[in-house]
Amino acid sequence: MQKISICISGHQTSISLEPEFITALRDIATTQNRSIAAIIHDIDASRGTRNLSSAIRVWILEHKK
Repeated sequence: MQKISICISGHQTSISLEPEFITALRDIATTQNRSIAAIIHDIDASRGTRNLSSAIRVWILEHKK
């Protein structure tokens, strides 16, 4: 597991993800010309009751299809 630290809606937080998911998230951010923080902010806003790390993993899987 690796941790990344980001600021979401003015709050500093850390997210633990497997290195492969962090790499995938960086690749998607580059492809979309967006920051990782912006992507995670969008995921956070739409995740419902799912924890943020799980929501990020699912989002990555949906976008890697």
